[in-house]
Amino acid sequence: MSGSRPITLIPGDGIGPEVTAAACAIVEAAGVAVTWDVQPAGLAAQQATGQALGAAVFESIGRTGVALKGPTGTPFGTPYRIEVGPHAMCPETTPRVYPSVAIALRKEFDLYMNLRPIRSFPTVPSRYRDVDLLIFRENSEDLYLGRERMVDADTAEAVKVITRGATERAARFACELMTKLGRKRLAIAHKSNVLKMTDGLFLRAAQGVAAGYPDIEVRDRVIDALCMELVLAPERYDCLLLANLYGDIVSDLCAGLVGGLGLAPGANIGERCAIFEAVHGTAPDIAGRDIANPMAMILSAVMMLRHLGELDAANRIEQALTSVLQRHDRLTPDLGGSGGTRAMAAAIIEAL
Repeated sequence: MSGSRPITLIPGDGIGPEVTAAACAIVEAAGVAVTWDVQPAGLAAQQATGQALGAAVFESIGRTGVALKGPTGTPFGTPYRIEVGPHAMCPETTPRVYPSVAIALRKEFDLYMNLRPIRSFPTVPSRYRDVDLLIFRENSEDLYLGRERMVDADTAEAVKVITRGATERAARFACELMTKLGRKRLAIAHKSNVLKMTDGLFLRAAQGVAAGYPDIEVRDRVIDALCMELVLAPERYDCLLLANLYGDIVSDLCAGLVGGLGLAPGANIGERCAIFEAVHGTAPDIAGRDIANPMAMILSAVMMLRHLGELDAANRIEQALTSVLQRHDRLTPDLGGSGGTRAMAAAIIEAL
């Protein structure tokens, strides 16, 4: 690309500012000309401005088409509402309510695909080797929509929504990317033996799309059996396609196979824009201590660079990161090292 590429940067909460700073420095050191449009979002933004997700964030992402996002905090077990009012991408005056910043961004920008690559690194402690999975998670519907109500004081109810259109769109994205990457095996996860209408529709619609890609071997797996098989022998699997809630759970399970969420990058992709983010939490207990592992955020930045066509820079960063994983004096404690966030980022920049 010529000129400086504008990218929205959401540092987030907790360790977010530390790990995003590391990723940004590495992207710049790789020679990519970037202008970071920094936008606050999350609990810290809400405390400072009264808004967890302001209109300026939507304007920025709508303009740049791409964002690098740190983790944003969401309280557990207590009512939490994020109201999104008129903004550049949606002029509707009636506020829409979401349970988290991440879900609000996915829904407002129709980021229908959550892409989670999971692979093992030789020097990272793990009981598994040779894991190389690509997880496709339909991102727009299912129980994850959070449509709940109290039927009475002792009964809560949630609505599971599956549509043919959303499923076919996700399946087509998966098959197209698999074809581009040369990946050959797709497992579709479901629980249609019990949820015959919702999961049954998901399975049939996904199979219908995949039938148009004869070079891809397709099979279906009941979700509980899939989880067992992933724990027993994850190397047997290549690509997975799952509905929203199953995808959320299984992608974290798979991150555990290779060392944890600190190694797990992610992308939320739509027709108009894409947001790349580490999928771990804000870890407020270690925020500001310079010991947070920046690896997931760095790998998310690598995914972002590939999305933007900066393939050389992405490959060089990944190679530099892999080489630094052998240097325990520069790694964070969770990777078995004695270094910190900044030391690890500096080592990767040196390796570049």
